[in-house]
Amino acid sequence: MEVKNALNPTETQIATLADENAAGPIFMVNLLKFREKAEYPDGRESDLSGEEAYGIYAAEVVEHLAKVGGGPIFSGAVSQLLLGEVEDLWDAVAIAMYPSRQKMLEMVMDPAYMESAVHRTAGLEGQLNIETTGAGALALQTGF
Repeated sequence: MEVKNALNPTETQIATLADENAAGPIFMVNLLKFREKAEYPDGRESDLSGEEAYGIYAAEVVEHLAKVGGGPIFSGAVSQLLLGEVEDLWDAVAIAMYPSRQKMLEMVMDPAYMESAVHRTAGLEGQLNIETTGAGALALQTGF
């Protein structure tokens, strides 16, 4: 199995978010790999670490999630790998809930979100996003 972290989705991945036949909430698992030093796309100087720049994004994204009816579920630092093998561990895991794929797409297309996402891009070396759905996801949302 080949694993490739990325900063942005492919055209095909974006198209799946726009699938209007997909209904119900999604829980997005984010496996995050931070840059050692933040690198802003506009070339601005920064003394922030990648994790610190991402922290700015993380604080702001809570409001963006709320605007579309979503919210943060969990975040934490990765401490070790207990099963399987990867060449390099991610630094953190975050899980966010969106009422639907369409609401996630709505959020990421919002100009206000795009302003916050600059800190995400500056802070991340790459990430994996894993969409989860179904009864298990709903059980988490409702507390079983």
